[in-house]
Amino acid sequence: MKVLLSIKPEFANKIFSGEKKFEFRKRAFRNIEVQTIVVYSTMPVGRIIGEFTIKQIHQDSPESIWLKTKKMSGIDEDFFNEYYEGRDIAVAIEVGKTMLYKKPINPKEEYENFTAPQSFMYI
Repeated sequence: MKVLLSIKPEFANKIFSGEKKFEFRKRAFRNIEVQTIVVYSTMPVGRIIGEFTIKQIHQDSPESIWLKTKKMSGIDEDFFNEYYEGRDIAVAIEVGKTMLYKKPINPKEEYENFTAPQSFMYI
């Protein structure tokens, strides 16, 4: 199963360059069958640019997740702490094999009534 994730262009680019090996979320997917993330690079790009397999999903306290992921997080500690402020659980999706599309997909041309997901949507 696949999910479409909305990711800021800066972070999406880091994922496909190999600089960012973890994508952080506040909640894990309820469906444990998800194996692939399809990346929607948010505006100003506004395109589906590629996908990656999930190597593993880590869930723990924000402090523990930061210690495990900081070297390949693609973000700084202040950004991480601000994102998880007031949260007891942090989720880090470990990036597996990446595939950057040769031609990004304009979802508004391909899918009628496309709306970018706030977080993610099952596809």
